[in-house]
Formats: sequence, C-alpha cells, structure tokens
Amino acid sequence: MKTQLLLQNKASGQIWEISNCVQTCSWETERTGSPGKFTFTLNANGGIGFVEGDVVRFSVDGQLQFYGWVFTKQKDRYGIIDVTCYDRLRYFKAEQPYTFYDQSVSDMIKQIAADLQVDVGNVADTGYKFPSYVWEDGTCLDLIGEAVQKTLLNTGDIYVFYDDGNGAALSRPEDMISNVMIGEKSYLLDYTYKTDIDEQTYNSIKLARPNEETGRADVVVVEDSANIGQWGLLQLYQKVDENLNTAQMQARGQASLQYYNRRMRTVQVSALGVPGLRAGQMVMMKVPGLGDINLDQYVLLDKVSHTWENDKHTMNFTTAPI
Repeated sequence: MKTQLLLQNKASGQIWEISNCVQTCSWETERTGSPGKFTFTLNANGGIGFVEGDVVRFSVDGQLQFYGWVFTKQKDRYGIIDVTCYDRLRYFKAEQPYTFYDQSVSDMIKQIAADLQVDVGNVADTGYKFPSYVWEDGTCLDLIGEAVQKTLLNTGDIYVFYDDGNGAALSRPEDMISNVMIGEKSYLLDYTYKTDIDEQTYNSIKLARPNEETGRADVVVVEDSANIGQWGLLQLYQKVDENLNTAQMQARGQASLQYYNRRMRTVQVSALGVPGLRAGQMVMMKVPGLGDINLDQYVLLDKVSHTWENDKHTMNFTTAPI
C-alpha cells in the first residue's frame, strides 16, 4: 500500500508531500447531513507552512480518497499539529432562504452550487419535480437533505448527496456498488448486530394537507393494523403540499409505510480497509447466523470511517437499516 498526502499552500503555490511526516490519518463520510471529513496529525518541524483554506489531497495506490481544504489547525508545544479538513459539502452549510417551483432536487443542487461557487460533479436526474419548495431557515445542506428524503417518500428511490472528487454529486446507491465482498474470512474483523422498532419504525402514516377554504387540514391515514396490534401505534405525521390531491396523498402514504413499517436491522462493522469505500455506497455482505437472519445481500452504508496508521488500513462502518 502506497499512500500520498499532498498539501498545497494557495498563496505560494508550493506543494509538499507530507505522508512521511504523518503517522495517522482518517477519513469519515456519512450518507446524510455531513460533509466528508479528513483529519491527520503532522510533525511540523520540517518547516511546512500552511494555513486554513489550503488544499489537501490524499490518495492510496493512485486512487483518490479525499480532496478538500484545511479548516482547523491545533498545535501543541512540541510542534505537533492536528489538522481537520472538509470536502466541498462543507460550503453547503451556508444558510440562505430559497423558493423553488417545479424543480427537482437535482435542479436545486445545481442552482445552490452556482450561488455558493461550488463545482458540480455528476448529478443524477431524479425525475421528480416539486410543485413548490420553500426553505426559510437552516443550512443549504439541510435543505438538500430534506429534499432528498422527500424524493424518497414520493418515488421510493434513495439518492446520495456527496463530493465525488470533481464536485457536488448526486447518485443512486445502485450506481455506486462496491466490487468487494465483506464477510467471514473476507475483510471482516468484528461486528455488532441490532434490531429495533425504536428509531425509524412507523406503522401508521398520517398526512395533512392545508385547506384554505375550510381553514383545517385534510387528513389521510395509511396504516398496518396487524403491526399496530404487535407493536402498538407508531405514528409518523407528515405535512404535504396543498397541490397534492387525495390519490397522490394515498400513494405517498403507502410509499412511506412501505419504507418505515418494519423492524430495522443495522450492523456495525470493524474490518480491514477497502480504499475508496464511502457512505452511500452498497457492498455485498455475507455473514451466516447473524441473528434472526443469515445475511447474504447488498447493504447500504450509512457511515464509514477509515484509519491509516503505520502502513495499516482499517475501517468501521454502519449500515443503513436492512
């Protein structure tokens, strides 16, 4: 394994290859809500000069892992510097109100990226346009995350917003499948398996549509009486656009119920490192006798954390609900 860690001073244009000065570094990604994060610890006694905003590029065996910018430096009395960097999604933490009409989340990303002067990578066309979308309070990253979630509830399709190395990107996990298999005798070191109906499980979906004529909300409820009998009533309340008709509300309720009305299974994994594996990708896992199931399927990665230390590469990840 050959690593390359480049640090470029923007002001001078000078580039340092600092992998020999770094004992440990890590790269973290999450499927929703956070930019990619890269941290490393640097012995600065070699006269390396850099400041916030300078460029960092990390590769393994020629494959780009992270491209981003220095945001935080912390130095101790012995010249050891802890550095925190983020990718392009960090700039989407800007707060700005938006109103969109007849636009998809793909259109939103391109418009917001242009406003924030952020490069755009491969942005998939979701095919679903919101009649209207008003955002008044919160970050642009939260706006896009919410729009992606509402696209899922209206279409059943999952999309991942991330930095693909060239710019802000949007892809389906099915288009980001890893070619490795993780299981016993294949990368897997340890795991924890959890089942629950506590965090993301709902067996009743209540949708409310504003009605200006009556001054009250029109309500549609879609539920699973059998699971209500087993688990009790677990209700999710959603406000929907006033332009949706009753049939569209029913369809959205059914899509939401299909997604949320299940016992959630998640796996936390410790494994040997797979270069480039990031949150939002799908990877094949085979773990016989996992618990109540024999795991033999592709899983969606919710969080992934890589660590490179003393020429050893390990990773930890958490799957999205199985």
